[in-house]
Amino acid sequence: MKEIILCKLGEIVLKGLNRRSFEQKLLSNLRHALYRLGSYRVWCSQSTVYIEGADESADMDLAFEAAKKVFGIIKLSRAAACEKDPDAIVALAKEYLRGELESVRSFKVESKRSDKRFPMTSIELSQYVGGELAEAFPHLRAEMHEPELVVHLEVRDVAAYVHASPVDGAGGMPVGSNGIAVTLLSGGIDSPVSSYMIARRGVRLVPLHFFSFPYTSEAAKEKVVELAQLLTPWCGRMSLLIAPFTHIQEEIRDKCPEEYFTLIMRRFMMRIAARVAEDCGGRAIVTGENLGQVASQTMEAMASTQAVLSLPVLQPLIGMDKEEIVRLARRIGTFETSILPYEDCCTVFTPRHPRTHPKLEEVERAESALDIEGLVSEAFAGIERIEVGQ
Repeated sequence: MKEIILCKLGEIVLKGLNRRSFEQKLLSNLRHALYRLGSYRVWCSQSTVYIEGADESADMDLAFEAAKKVFGIIKLSRAAACEKDPDAIVALAKEYLRGELESVRSFKVESKRSDKRFPMTSIELSQYVGGELAEAFPHLRAEMHEPELVVHLEVRDVAAYVHASPVDGAGGMPVGSNGIAVTLLSGGIDSPVSSYMIARRGVRLVPLHFFSFPYTSEAAKEKVVELAQLLTPWCGRMSLLIAPFTHIQEEIRDKCPEEYFTLIMRRFMMRIAARVAEDCGGRAIVTGENLGQVASQTMEAMASTQAVLSLPVLQPLIGMDKEEIVRLARRIGTFETSILPYEDCCTVFTPRHPRTHPKLEEVERAESALDIEGLVSEAFAGIERIEVGQ
């Protein structure tokens, strides 16, 4: 019996003349996700991606888990294939789904006939196979509304496939199909989640972290490297950029009014991110900002930090509450690392009474004592690059 993984496409099926390019990007991402797990054949036909073991090295369990994290796939099923013959389909269903059929009390059969040359309609095939299964497993009863098991049959161009209910895929669009963005990656809960959400829209990410040694430790830096690594099953391999930020923060501390420390620091982050975006072809900046969560995330504060940019700022968490963000962090596997007690640069020189509703001209006046271009160029020149992922 030959097992195969069937992956159903999500939004890609709504694309027009450029649909093929999205499919090719998805296939490329899948092949990359699988290449360390063994040898596989991956192809697309009739809005379905097929993953098949090419030799004995292929681990279908690992392949299934990896494919669940590839954006662009909405449903996945482990299936078995046979020739397009009704009796062969019955025999395969009895063998492949025997364990499931023996462990439930009710079932139904759903068929999809993509190959219109097949002699039975979908309804006729479901009725035929359902009758044969009911006879082979007499404890079962047919239940059309809420069955314990749904037996899925698909008659496609090459073969017929039998599988149980599919599981959810990652959804979204294939990474790399919607351009490049620079994502600000701190050591907290929010920024890994915002990075995940933008990658899910097909964006390839360049994560940028600001490091303030010795005010923040090497352990804090390693925490961010681990977070980036945890994101790679979803986002693909990435180049994590570590920008030195100590000199900038010390200059802000020494020359700017305390109440503006955080705002000016954020403006420098945006300027450096824009320089990185220019260098790597990025078309947006991604942040984990959440409206009203902290003093620097009021509408006025965010307007003042974004005023230094000509690029759009993508803020996928802007309207979420913290519990929603935490649930998603747990689901994608970043939460436990995010709560490790290593502080990042955002906690350095925190003002006692930060301005929450600043006017732009006030912020600009407060930072006018700084050599802005020189500090940005110095930080950009000192960036460290760490490759993460496969």
